[in-house]
Amino acid sequence: MEWENLTSVSEFFLLGLSQQPEQQWPLFGLFLSMYLVTVTGNLLIILAITAHAQLHTPMFFFLANLSLTDICFVSTTIPKTLANIWAQNQVISYTGCLSQLYFFLMFGMLEASLLAVMAYDRYVAICYPLHYIMVMSPGLCGFLVSASWVTNALHSLLHTLLMSSLSFCAHQEIAHFFCDINPLLSLSCTDPFINELVIFTVGGLMGLVCVLCLVISYAYIFSTILKIPSAQGKWKAFSTCSSHLSVVSLYFGSSFCVYFSPLSNHLAQKDAVASVMYTVVTPMLNPFIYSLRNRDIKSSLKKLMWARKIQSF
Repeated sequence: MEWENLTSVSEFFLLGLSQQPEQQWPLFGLFLSMYLVTVTGNLLIILAITAHAQLHTPMFFFLANLSLTDICFVSTTIPKTLANIWAQNQVISYTGCLSQLYFFLMFGMLEASLLAVMAYDRYVAICYPLHYIMVMSPGLCGFLVSASWVTNALHSLLHTLLMSSLSFCAHQEIAHFFCDINPLLSLSCTDPFINELVIFTVGGLMGLVCVLCLVISYAYIFSTILKIPSAQGKWKAFSTCSSHLSVVSLYFGSSFCVYFSPLSNHLAQKDAVASVMYTVVTPMLNPFIYSLRNRDIKSSLKKLMWARKIQSF
């Protein structure tokens, strides 16, 4: 390819979920409401856990980190989408696009890592209940969370640096509502072989570790539950991990539909719509899933609300 066909790209155009003018304001209202619900719900979960000593356990420590990750995850994409619709301007700068890509990859993979860590926590709690406190020590919990943050920060930095080394053609339209890795690779005028190789090796390895941790943990969990003689005992054991299993199914199911489907221009818009499920809907539903299915969280939220009412009175 001749050099004159390459341009020093300074900006991209995010086409969003729809280019129909009459659909922009309904989309603005939908995204704004989902964003506010997500941030409020996850903040309440964090406040409920930090404010009540009985929730200072490994499971709720991981849940608080998951809620924080969800807030950061949606804040990476939704505010820019809202700003573009409000200003009726689809432009995102080159630097802004790469920054968004970095934080999107980081918090997206961090969510997967935390879900895998939480699966291990449930495995220890159900399969080795008498050793749970000793195994899931504060030191181990802190190490697992810190390692997840550092590993995914470096992982996303690797992909972002490789993306910055590519040259882009004059065509700068991204058929998405944020800067995702696959739409950006499709705009490259240089061979993205190294990028794709790193995605399938490093990214694939990290994803495989998370999936294996989930599968192996739940294989042992279900095996242990089936050995419990009473139906009531089985239900009690299963109820301790049902919320986590629901979140895992929702997050990994929707993300697999996006990243393991065939790529084409026709499917790009469908991928953008499907991406809403794991980038917006899943973080929004997480607080509801955990609060509705966990009596400790519901009790703490009620106490938190009563305390606020008393203070206001």
